[in-house]
Amino acid sequence: MAVIALGADHAGFPLKQALKTWLVTEGHVVLDYGTHATDAVDYPDFAGPVADAVADGSVQRGVLVCGSGVGMAIAANKVAGVRAAVAGEVEAARLGREHNDTNVLALGARVTSPALAREIVTVWLATPFAGGRHARRVEKLAALDRVRMERTGAAG
Repeated sequence: MAVIALGADHAGFPLKQALKTWLVTEGHVVLDYGTHATDAVDYPDFAGPVADAVADGSVQRGVLVCGSGVGMAIAANKVAGVRAAVAGEVEAARLGREHNDTNVLALGARVTSPALAREIVTVWLATPFAGGRHARRVEKLAALDRVRMERTGAAG
């Protein structure tokens, strides 16, 4: 079982709550970074802390939920070491893990049912990174992070 960070904005709050309950029943440890209500909030305020937790190794994976998943993925990918992807279907989640070693999954609450979200998360958590030719590509992504950090003087 994994330690998973969850985060959502107001649009994603109900789906996040459903996933949280389900993940705990599946035996995972879940750290909930909010939001904790349906009051309007800004998605970067929740994507950032989840992405930071993944990048610093506090958690193994992160799951973010907003209306489409796109905003959360964009925000999470600003953090060095994070490889976030939106997955609206099971195959995208599987390939994201297998080929891209994604460590953050973004879901769209307005376009993904709770049942489909559970299927997507199940496959995403269970799929290992294939390595091989894909490892070279993931290393190139890590190199982009290092170049950005050197350019900006950011710690990582």
